[in-house]
Amino acid sequence: MVTVIIAVVCLIIGAGASYLIFKYGMKNKTAAILQDAQNEAEVIKKNKLLEVKEQFLNKKAELEKEVTARNQRIQQEVNKLKQRELMLKQRQEEIQRKRAETEAYKTNLDNQLIIIDKKKEELDKMQQQEREKLETISGLSAEEAKEHLVESMKEEAKTQAQSYINDIIDDAKLTANKEAKKIVIETIQRVASETAIENSVTVFHIDNDEVKGRIIGREGRNIRALEAATGVEIVVDDTPEAIVLSAFDPVRREIARLALHQLVTDGRIHPARIEEVVAKVKKQVEDEIIETGKRTTIDLGIHGLHPELIRIIGKMKYRSSYGQNLLQHARETANLCAIMASELGLNPKKAKRAGLLHDIGKVPDDEPELPHALLGMKLAEKYKEKPEICNAIGAHHDEVEMTTLLAPIVQVCDAISGARPGARREIVEAYIKRLNDLEQLAMSYPGVTKTYAIQAGRELRVIVGADKIDDKETEQLSGEIAKKIQDEMTYPGQVKITVIRETRSVSYAK
Repeated sequence: MVTVIIAVVCLIIGAGASYLIFKYGMKNKTAAILQDAQNEAEVIKKNKLLEVKEQFLNKKAELEKEVTARNQRIQQEVNKLKQRELMLKQRQEEIQRKRAETEAYKTNLDNQLIIIDKKKEELDKMQQQEREKLETISGLSAEEAKEHLVESMKEEAKTQAQSYINDIIDDAKLTANKEAKKIVIETIQRVASETAIENSVTVFHIDNDEVKGRIIGREGRNIRALEAATGVEIVVDDTPEAIVLSAFDPVRREIARLALHQLVTDGRIHPARIEEVVAKVKKQVEDEIIETGKRTTIDLGIHGLHPELIRIIGKMKYRSSYGQNLLQHARETANLCAIMASELGLNPKKAKRAGLLHDIGKVPDDEPELPHALLGMKLAEKYKEKPEICNAIGAHHDEVEMTTLLAPIVQVCDAISGARPGARREIVEAYIKRLNDLEQLAMSYPGVTKTYAIQAGRELRVIVGADKIDDKETEQLSGEIAKKIQDEMTYPGQVKITVIRETRSVSYAK
């Protein structure tokens, strides 16, 4: 038992000793950790202080640079202000100097004016004294002497003027008619012109007669498509190696001729290809019209025309006036006007410009109910031509009053160009007008898309839109057009009205 107690006491004592040893060891370890933490904190603190100090120095350097730059800018502005102040001072000194010079000049001028006034008074006194002496000697007052002198001079001037006027009138009577004829004859002689007679038929030559069958196509579909697209009657007969294109409009005939040439050359002739080629040729003819207008203005030395006026001039190539080619007539009139204006001492360039433009009212895009002279004047005003040019255009057939000397010159030269032998044929102009009236009459009906007068006006083909008019209405339309032609127009023989309505269906395989 004692042994057990002793053992227990030994265990207790051993456990206490172990606890004390452990407690002392932990205390030493904690002290070491605290010491390490303090050391590390000191290091961090020093590093942070260094970083803060470095940032402070950087900020300080940046602020110093900014302050330096701002001071430099302020110094530059101050220098500019000083320079401006110096310039203002110099200018002010200059103004003061000029003001002083002006004052001195004004004072000098006032002094001279005072001296002049004194001399004027002295001169007036001397003149009065001389007048009194003359009145005493002549026995007449100054007013009476003046009236007497004026009356005598009037009578003498009247006598001389009347004699001079009589001489001028007599000389004018003797020479005016002679001079006018001389100017007109010289003007005509100085212009050489070709005689251009338009007709209504164009002959298209082919290499062999086999081409005729291809142009006609199966059951005539090709020739019908070509006639519908161009508005030209195509006559294929027994004439060897020739096809006749018949239409009153030269533009249509030219389009048909060029389209036929391309189709025959290419070899592919079918309705779709025909429409494609005709559309392409129409564009080519339009380009040719513009090129012709430009070339005409360059040849005549006329500049600054509006592009639309140039296009109208080009269209004259395909128009005629009483059988006379309109472009040739305009060029001829322009040259005549320039020559006559130079003979009379006027501006030949303006006269040539007015002569070239005098018939532009004959080729408008639409057909208003106006005389061509007035329509041409309105077109010229629309495209900013000068008033004297516009008046010359409008007055060359006396539709408006002549206000410039260019107007009678244009009128005379227009008559000279048209009156020369072989220049014009009245029958052709009347024929073309009748065909135009036929087409315009049919176009006035709703639903009509195209009209073509063919067979020299003996047939009128009217193409209507399939979506606007049905088959029954086409019969009524042909009858209405025929009745209106009978009531309103005069024509030889009879006119056949053919109304064409067709439906097309187009699809694309992709």
